[in-house]
Amino acid sequence: MNSELVKSMLTAVPLPLMIVGNDQRIKSANAGAHTIFGPELEGRQVLTVIRQPALLDALEATLRDGSTNRARFLITGAQDASYRIMTSPISNGPERGALIAFEDVTELEKAEEMRRDFVANVSHELRTPLTALLGFIETLKGAAKDDAVARERFLTIMEREAGRMNRLVSELLSLSRVEAEERMRPGERVDMAGIVRSAITALKPLAEAAQVEIELTGAEAPIHLLADPDQMAQVFSNLIENAVKYGGSGKKVTVEITREPREIGLRGPAVRFDVIDRGEGIDQVHLPRLTERFYRVDAHRSREKGGTGLGLAIVKHIINRHRGRLKIDSAKGKGSRFSVILPEN
Repeated sequence: MNSELVKSMLTAVPLPLMIVGNDQRIKSANAGAHTIFGPELEGRQVLTVIRQPALLDALEATLRDGSTNRARFLITGAQDASYRIMTSPISNGPERGALIAFEDVTELEKAEEMRRDFVANVSHELRTPLTALLGFIETLKGAAKDDAVARERFLTIMEREAGRMNRLVSELLSLSRVEAEERMRPGERVDMAGIVRSAITALKPLAEAAQVEIELTGAEAPIHLLADPDQMAQVFSNLIENAVKYGGSGKKVTVEITREPREIGLRGPAVRFDVIDRGEGIDQVHLPRLTERFYRVDAHRSREKGGTGLGLAIVKHIINRHRGRLKIDSAKGKGSRFSVILPEN
């Protein structure tokens, strides 16, 4: 089992592999197995290296009756890892043993967990307005059937809840499209200054209603970049709308456009778009999670403002598609700055 041929075959296989003899001592291991369990494995009792009962039971069954068995192996620590294990019988003349193969399924399990969380979040977000609609419909068919005042009030609430569901479905579809196109870089040069001006014009009624002034600087001349005009309009509309809604009534929102001769993160010249509000700010603990789907700093307030919890996730994917960066700087009581940095070439 310790022949040069066996060792070279183990080394050639990308999966972590370990050969265990009938005496339950490790006969050989490749580099992948050494990465998991450390150096100097050969000659050691497998029980001193692996202490998880499910894997040991699978190995014992293989050594005992020559069966192929499967188990799950979990490594906990600074970074958890999950492995799908298969133990298979091998022989070298009269000598029997087992081959243990470790398949890293950490990313698969994370993806499955994300899928479950996503489905649960969507179900939760839809359940609330659906429950409200069903309750009001039942009331309108019964106790409030002939009450004109109550009927008008209930219909207004039902319209708001239906609009919320419509926004959620629209943003889910938008997120799906953006993710599907994320690896396709846009090939059209568009005037980003014009896109920003159009987004501000479209949001003027909302700003006036909130008594918020939107100030734009740096957009005097056209700024042509490789970009998808519709997606970038969505980015700036989302960021400016958030600044108006959460920046505080009667305050100013500033949109600054500046050129940077060299952006370290993008390794070249870039254009920076800053959306700055003077609101109550965001606690530092929330900043790393702001672009997660359905993550909200204040869920109740966000729903009241018509938010779905998907806007910044969409923004992040669009900026990734444009090979740019999204930076968020904020602190409680000091307002927020959302920066979109796009490569100039």
